Amino acid sequence: MLYNERAELILQQLQLQSTVKVGELSQLLQVSVDTIRRDLKAMEQSGLVKCVRGGACLPDALLSLSNFTGREIINGDLKREAARKALRYVREGDIVALNSGTTNTVLSQELAGLNLKFTVITNNCAAINILMQNPGIRLIAVGGTVDPLERSTYGTVCEEEFSRYRPDLAFLSINAVNYKDGYTDFRLDEIGILQLLARKAKTVIAVMDSSKLGRCSKREALRPEDVDLLVMDDHVSEDMKQKYQEKGISIL
Repeated sequence: MLYNERAELILQQLQLQSTVKVGELSQLLQVSVDTIRRDLKAMEQSGLVKCVRGGACLPDALLSLSNFTGREIINGDLKREAARKALRYVREGDIVALNSGTTNTVLSQELAGLNLKFTVITNNCAAINILMQNPGIRLIAVGGTVDPLERSTYGTVCEEEFSRYRPDLAFLSINAVNYKDGYTDFRLDEIGILQLLARKAKTVIAVMDSSKLGRCSKREALRPEDVDLLVMDDHVSEDMKQKYQEKGISIL
């Protein structure tokens, strides 16, 4: 697991409890205590955590973000930039599917501001809390086993419920992409959901920040041809877009 992935999970833990301990994080992330200490120190230097004896807590400036899992704090501006680009594909009356992930949590904030009537079906609990504030959005919450770390549902029940719908759009939050391995993710319980939505939706759009480009995560999730469009922020050069286009991945 790379540093960014560990940092994301550490921030998620801090949204669930006031402090995290080095020993517990070491066991959870299956890395050494020294690695956790280095991670926490690097995160403190970036202003993401405050180191305390034996662990860390959130700095005061980030405590107000408790409605989120914490992962969107990393590259949050880039995620929002990508999310706003994705809005142009939503039409009146659409059925829009969202999977879990903090990019889709940020996207749900942008969707909630649209003056359109459409339906959202999702297993993303953080997104549900945001989208229910807009009465113009018909919101369908997908059940299943609850993942408190991801703040989402997963499993057989979740996939069966998703499978009953044929969304006009599926916005997929995915952990990494490169043109050799395609789309990959470290959330093993989310793989089946990603694959199902990619099969069912009329249009499949991956929404990802540019830090995930050229990366490879734990498990293959989708092939380049399974996704119609990859929407990212503007920190992707035209040369890079062309290279990915030649490999079958269209980047907006």
